[in-house]
Amino acid sequence: MSGPFFETERPEERGGRRRRRRRRSDERRGIYLLPQLFTTANLFFGFFSLIQSTQGHFDRAAGGIVLAAIFDALDGRVARLSRATSRFGSEYDSLADMVSFGVAPAFLAYMAGDLGQLERTGWILAFLFTACAALRLARFNVHSSRFQGRFEGLPSPAAAGMVASTQWFDTFLRGQGYDVNLPPLVIGSGLASLALLMVSAVPYRSFKEIDLRHGFRTLVLIIVALAVVVQEPSLWLFAIGVAYVTSGPAEWAWRSLAGRHLEPAADSESIASREETRV
Repeated sequence: MSGPFFETERPEERGGRRRRRRRRSDERRGIYLLPQLFTTANLFFGFFSLIQSTQGHFDRAAGGIVLAAIFDALDGRVARLSRATSRFGSEYDSLADMVSFGVAPAFLAYMAGDLGQLERTGWILAFLFTACAALRLARFNVHSSRFQGRFEGLPSPAAAGMVASTQWFDTFLRGQGYDVNLPPLVIGSGLASLALLMVSAVPYRSFKEIDLRHGFRTLVLIIVALAVVVQEPSLWLFAIGVAYVTSGPAEWAWRSLAGRHLEPAADSESIASREETRV
């Protein structure tokens, strides 16, 4: 039977439609895998840091943690821009963060800071950092931040970055002729302080409100800051780390004394924040 109402589809047309569907499916699969590749890079550099610490290459171990933090920051941005966010990606990201920002920094501090001299106390202090990082990551996955534009507690990448930049700063001072030998108990106390800040309720700025697409002045300031950091990364990254770690308690104390309260975060905004920036 023939006619305009009984025309059958040609085989080549059906084949072309199948190829187009297969191509679109492959493209979606590629977009979905892209953020996971960044997360895998995060995990790789965390594992790399552990290996370097065992071999006594502490500066390389610190570099692995910094590179892991860079890829951790990128995977969430890529997932959001490509609209490839998923529950699997969030869980995978948390597991990678646990290695890179929970285990690797604690191991670096234990090895480079000679915490073994403290015997049982040394490894307990290192474990405290790992345990608090795990609690911090778990809390972030299930609990919304109380304040808009703030993290609740010190983010684990920032705490890990503080450990890494301290190692680089120590090498910088030795290169300048300053022989700095802090007692292991001092180093362990600093590590424990970072651990407790991670599980505290102290609000820290998230900087998610920065809009580089329209904030020209902000973009210029970031470029200038990068130019300064590049001149002597070991010094300036440590200074930036100290400034951020202390900014949370300092701002919290100032707001408490001045009676200025932060704006509470709406539940919907908090959920969107977790999907866009997994820390």
